[in-house]
Amino acid sequence: MAILRRTARARRPRILWLDAARGVAIIAMVAYHASFDLLFFGYVDWPVTTGAGWRAFAASIASSFLFLVGVSLVISHPDGIRWRSFWRRFAVIAGAALLVTLGTAFAMPAPVYFGILHAIAAFSLLALPFLRAPVALTLLAALATFALPHFVRGDVFNAPWAYPLGLATVPPFTFDYEPIFPWFGATLVGVAFARLFRQTAQTGDPGPFWDGVMALGRNSLLIYLLHQPVLFAFFMLLDRL
Repeated sequence: MAILRRTARARRPRILWLDAARGVAIIAMVAYHASFDLLFFGYVDWPVTTGAGWRAFAASIASSFLFLVGVSLVISHPDGIRWRSFWRRFAVIAGAALLVTLGTAFAMPAPVYFGILHAIAAFSLLALPFLRAPVALTLLAALATFALPHFVRGDVFNAPWAYPLGLATVPPFTFDYEPIFPWFGATLVGVAFARLFRQTAQTGDPGPFWDGVMALGRNSLLIYLLHQPVLFAFFMLLDRL
């Protein structure tokens, strides 16, 4: 019976648009980081870190990932929180975030304190009470999260312990930073969206292109962890040659 349950779970149809959306976000993220690396190694003079268009591109990528976190939480826990599954996924994401911090501390001028993986782990926890809260309350909390940094800032939040909040008057120097305020708002919007528009599993063949995109989406964490080391190694080799 246990084998049958595992087989049924493994063959359960997926929500194809969600895999595709993750895949598109992954492609955009790799493109952005490749552009950053080209600037870092001096091959281009694109304003990747300062240009308004580039900054909007980066923000849209991060927002997409965090929005999908909220959607996925609702889909994964439709009839109550599946704690074993939740904590297993949380441990994987938190462990990956720790690897990013350690890796960037050695390889980059400044470590990533609270990047996208740290945010995904933290926001997954913070969003749990909203999985059963009224949708109107969730949207109100999202609006407050987006708005708070425009009204509440102070030197007391410049200390390292407050980095996850995002309320410092001088943001920390780091290459990836998605603090609670305002970024948690994107996850709350995702929760509200999934609550308002019920998601159903889909079947069918979307074609080879989208099959490939969805495959990227299903392996987004692995790609996130590996793409920058691979890109850096390639550009370092190219620089030496």
